[in-house]
Amino acid sequence: MSALEKQTLRQRLGALPPMPPPGVGGTSKRMLIKKRDFTPVQWNKYFERTHNVRVSENNVFKLYDCGSEGPVLFLLHGGGYSGLTWACMSAALSSQVKCRCVAVDLRGHGESTTSDDQDLSAETLSKDVADIVATYYGEEPPPIILVGHSMGGAIAAHTAQNKLIPSLIGLVVIDVVEGTALDALSSMQSVLRGRPSVFKSLENAIEWCVRSGQTKNLDAAKVSMVGQVKRLDIDMTASQELELETVANQQSGVRATIEEEEEEEAGSSSKKSKNLNGSQPSSEDSKSQSTGEFAHKYTWRTDLSKSEKYWQGWFRGLSQRFLSCEVPKMLLLAGVDRLDRDLTIGQMQGKFQMQVLPQCGHAVHEDVPDKVADVLATYMVRHRFAEPTADFQRTFPAC
Repeated sequence: MSALEKQTLRQRLGALPPMPPPGVGGTSKRMLIKKRDFTPVQWNKYFERTHNVRVSENNVFKLYDCGSEGPVLFLLHGGGYSGLTWACMSAALSSQVKCRCVAVDLRGHGESTTSDDQDLSAETLSKDVADIVATYYGEEPPPIILVGHSMGGAIAAHTAQNKLIPSLIGLVVIDVVEGTALDALSSMQSVLRGRPSVFKSLENAIEWCVRSGQTKNLDAAKVSMVGQVKRLDIDMTASQELELETVANQQSGVRATIEEEEEEEAGSSSKKSKNLNGSQPSSEDSKSQSTGEFAHKYTWRTDLSKSEKYWQGWFRGLSQRFLSCEVPKMLLLAGVDRLDRDLTIGQMQGKFQMQVLPQCGHAVHEDVPDKVADVLATYMVRHRFAEPTADFQRTFPAC
């Protein structure tokens, strides 16, 4: 029986025709896999406003915020991150409870500029947080809940213990425990040396962030990495560059529209798009605009290796510092193995609430922003810090 006769017989019997050989007469398996999009995202997709808070002549701090009523969750990022690390979580949380999420670029990070960006001591960073709150809110600050991740969690505990914020009502520390943190410091330099020192594009940096596991959530990486890297050839962070490009594109669009209208009035039938200087875009420019690729290289905004002398000061005594704070406290971890002896005893005595979100990396709030938002919303409603919205669903405490 010939091949044609066999195919005809299968069709008559209701069977499917045989698949063609790979690469012949159809779409290859590789073509069916959708390419992941690593295009960077700006802050305004998640936050509503941004501010530059000048606390002294040379110290200006960048703030991102969303929400208009209720208590303030003052969000402190970890070492090397920026306020944009809280973007996805803030948007999710502000939709569940009536609160305001305020994320800050700490000294030496993001778009903040100070007289000494290298001074990352716990005392200096804690004072910065207090100065920002006092400058931004004045003499009568609203109720404030400090939320910190990693280094930011240590700084939040320092600030709370020293009572630097008079309106503090709560403290949340995310995935940092004294014993585990101190044990990890011996290998930290090796970890930092293992990271790429230069990225060929911003998309390349975002791709590395996801593939390396620094952040498992692509949406979070697309906005967070923008605040972690800067251009090599000019003194500009990637977030600043994106804002300038947005403004330039808007001006280009307005100018192109005006020119087209003028040509239509003059009787011109068509007109090609032009660059800002009026010249025709080259094929390379067109390719760059269509793919979103950047022609410049990027490096890390913060050189964490130079801050080694401050690492012990961030974490030593953190457990007792956290436990001694008188406000309602919560410890959010990616695994129970991170709990040390002092915190284990404190948790058994009911001195703080603990929540574990397994199957997450160190950047818990980036990996599962919705779950972290659920936990924080439940924490605020439980202590009557904030009123829930229609989207709120209580999360049962894990521990």
